[in-house]
Amino acid sequence: MSEPASPVGARPILVALAGQQNCGKSTIFNMLTGLRQHIANYPGVTVDKKSGAYWREGRRYDVADLPGCYGLTAFSPEERVARDVLLTDRPDVVVNVVDATQLRRGLPLTFQLLEMGFRVVVALNMMDAAESRGLTIDVAALSRRLNAPVVPLIGRRSQGEAALRDAIAEAACAGPATPATLNYGPLEEAAQALHVRLAGAPRANDALARWRAVKLLEGDGGAEAEIARLLPDPSALFAEAEALRAGFEARHGLSAGDHVSATRDRHAAGIVADCVANAREGETPVSERIDRVLLNRFLAPVFLLATVWIVYQLSIVQGYELTKVTWPVLAEFRNLAAGLLPDAGFLVDPQLRALGLWLVDSVNTLLNYVPIFLILFALIAILEDSGYMARIAFILDRILHRFGLHGQSTLPFILAGVFAGGCAVPGVMATKGIPDARARLATILTVPFMNCMAKIPLYTLLIGIYFAESKGLMLFYLSTITVIAALLVAKLLTSTALATEPTAPFVMELPSYHLPTLSGVLRRAFDRTWSYVRKVGTVVVAIAVVIYVLLQFPGAPAERMALHEARAAEAVAAFQTALDGNPHAAATAEPAQLIRLINVQTAYKAARLNAGSADAAKALDERLARDHPDFAPFALRSREPDASAAFDALRDLTNARNTLRRELREDRIEASFLGRIGRAMEPVTQFADFDWKTNIALLASFAARESAVATLGALFDQAEGENLTLEERMGAQQAADGRTAVSAVALMLFFALYPPCLATVIMVRVQTASTGWMAFSIVFPTLLGLGVATAVFQGGTALGLDGLQTMTAVWFGALALLLIVAAPKPWAPALARRPDPVEAPG
Repeated sequence: MSEPASPVGARPILVALAGQQNCGKSTIFNMLTGLRQHIANYPGVTVDKKSGAYWREGRRYDVADLPGCYGLTAFSPEERVARDVLLTDRPDVVVNVVDATQLRRGLPLTFQLLEMGFRVVVALNMMDAAESRGLTIDVAALSRRLNAPVVPLIGRRSQGEAALRDAIAEAACAGPATPATLNYGPLEEAAQALHVRLAGAPRANDALARWRAVKLLEGDGGAEAEIARLLPDPSALFAEAEALRAGFEARHGLSAGDHVSATRDRHAAGIVADCVANAREGETPVSERIDRVLLNRFLAPVFLLATVWIVYQLSIVQGYELTKVTWPVLAEFRNLAAGLLPDAGFLVDPQLRALGLWLVDSVNTLLNYVPIFLILFALIAILEDSGYMARIAFILDRILHRFGLHGQSTLPFILAGVFAGGCAVPGVMATKGIPDARARLATILTVPFMNCMAKIPLYTLLIGIYFAESKGLMLFYLSTITVIAALLVAKLLTSTALATEPTAPFVMELPSYHLPTLSGVLRRAFDRTWSYVRKVGTVVVAIAVVIYVLLQFPGAPAERMALHEARAAEAVAAFQTALDGNPHAAATAEPAQLIRLINVQTAYKAARLNAGSADAAKALDERLARDHPDFAPFALRSREPDASAAFDALRDLTNARNTLRRELREDRIEASFLGRIGRAMEPVTQFADFDWKTNIALLASFAARESAVATLGALFDQAEGENLTLEERMGAQQAADGRTAVSAVALMLFFALYPPCLATVIMVRVQTASTGWMAFSIVFPTLLGLGVATAVFQGGTALGLDGLQTMTAVWFGALALLLIVAAPKPWAPALARRPDPVEAPG
């Protein structure tokens, strides 16, 4: 390895942000770079390296946000990523972000960075929280003790930003840093001996030699692997390190690694004693007093369930009311698009128009839920920033470990949408931070059961149709029953296929409570909502095009097409007969004139539906009479006999046309490639009351969950000139088909348990490195979901239950099964039990 970079020239300066979890590192990253990265008061939120940049005095500074970690061993994925970046990229400056309220806990990482020979700038964050706790930190004394610049910060308010930029620039232009040397007492002689050996090796004689020597004594496998790459034959060095480590442990009855950690902790304690004054020593911190209530073994579940309930009441129930405001806007956009596209035909529209309106309808159906997501993401941001999200992980570990999961499984579940509004892809990605293989694999396979934000539109759609009076209760049932299903499946997996995999205890810290800032909450809410909108504009549009092709071709059968054309000719003939002798008949003498009349009347009706007031409607009437005087008698109701006859004749013709177009569309879809697949599935899915249209929507949702509602929005299409919501169109058709709320419950449960979308399946393959587990993630949920949906529909119908009663029975039945599985088993082997969660040291 080379020496730390010398004073730089014109090349960009590389800055790495390192720090423990919950120290505000991601906030500092955003402050420096201006990038909108996800910030959370939750362990492990930054799993991978994040990069950004800023400019100062004509020089570019590249900033890498390293994963939060407590040290630089190779024991956890976060530590491995952070260490690899430090060793490989050798940043010019390392900004060590430290929580001012937990200085003793943060300094051991600072010591390791200094031992590695980096130019370190200590960013002492959360100074406001330290002050509120009565802590006074002598920043100058701390800087002297560390022999490194220390910058006090309040990151969430961007206070201290200029001083931090100045400190980074000064450190980058300084000379090479001298590696710090911490005296390890009884182990120091062994550390020096190995240091001498490494210093004598040409390729290992650099600023890291001392740090590598200590790592060898700790038995760090990562350090051994690195030295093996540097030295041609390190076996003698490894043997010496092993002998020194074994001798120390025999003499002191303590592992070398534990001694190194204890030495760093004692040194940190000495610095804190010299540099920090606590005016409230002996007082119980506010966060601890709050936790005595929120984490009480009896009250914690109550607060947790109440939190979930409030989130859904505010976001889904109240957010749904806002969609009544957004829908007219989206409907007007559809009218505008329809006016720009080629005119509609009598029976068949030009492909450009048909495809254009298909895309608009698909996107509009999903954009109508943006108000729900804005509220939902804002509430989740409040939970994250306040610190309660970490408490949720602590509370749930006592439950999760009974099902073979890990406390750190909570983060993937939350990201995937345990409250709803998440996404399974980052949820699966976040499992890389789970330290034991059994819980990690079980989490990967159960994360897709969570309520990702793409499932919410279908839930909201069906609940709006069938459960308008009990929205909150139904959404509560859905959100919690998916968690119940995930736990039961995890228990099944960890008791069978994964039973032999190793486990590990749950170690985490509970951050102090903080008051969320309005800007931080709003920024994250808008960022996450914008991410959803981008997905609608890319993935869903692409899927919509594919589904459109599969639904349009090969087209309606020739004999059916001929029948529809004959009926269309009859309708036109009836129209002309009704106008026989009418002075207004001349306006529709030619076929092209008739088509133009129908399109003008359609556009007028659509605009009038969105007029909003009597004055606006009157203005539309006047504009129609002015712009199309020949067509006005057909579109405007009048008491004048000839005009009234013309109005009635066109009304009858458009009604016949709408019926013919709807029947033709159904024939075309049923004969299409996707329609044939949906029909072929009906013999099986009929027992769950899924028709071929539902099957098509479910098939489309495999590519992207959002496509289910988008496809339904197009399948339950509206006639030209209508601006009905999908709830209104689908509800009318479902009622006509005889489907009940029990059918909706079966469909929602199937969708909740349905296999993950294509992107998540790919991520499962990446994280498990197994095609078999990827296939399992598709096949098993399909069979499970279809079995549950069938049992629910058949059982609810046989017992004569309504939809709410059926869902209530299913929920309580699943909860009872969960409690039975979770109940302590006196006969269970003691070795199968995992220890209770513990907090991180410090």
